[in-house]
Amino acid sequence: MTRNLGTRKLSRTGSHRRAMFSNMATSLLLHEKVETTLPKAKELVRVAERIIADAKNERHVEVRRVIKDKVVYRKLFEVLAPRYKERPGGCTRILKLGARRGDNAETALVKLV
Repeated sequence: MTRNLGTRKLSRTGSHRRAMFSNMATSLLLHEKVETTLPKAKELVRVAERIIADAKNERHVEVRRVIKDKVVYRKLFEVLAPRYKERPGGCTRILKLGARRGDNAETALVKLV
C-alpha cells in the first residue's frame, strides 16, 4: 500500500494550507528568512523553490497565483531571479533552532542562500 504521497496536511484544510504557504513564501522572499516549525519549514522550501524556479523561467502567471504582494513580486523578478539564474536549484536552506519553549515544537529557520 502506497501512503503519504504529496504534501503534509499539517491539520489544516487545503485552502488554509495554500493561503498559509502563500503568506509564508511572501514573507520569506521579502525578508529572505522566516522562523517556523520544522514540518512547515520543509513544506515551505518546496513552495519557495517552485516559485523561484518559475521566476527564473519568466512564468509570470504561475508566480502571480502564489505571490499576491506587488512589492515582493517585483523584487522576485528584478532581484532574486537574476541572483539565482545560474543556480540549478537549492536556493533555500533550513537551519534547525531547537525546541520552542512553550510547546516543545521543533523550530527551524528557512533562509535564502
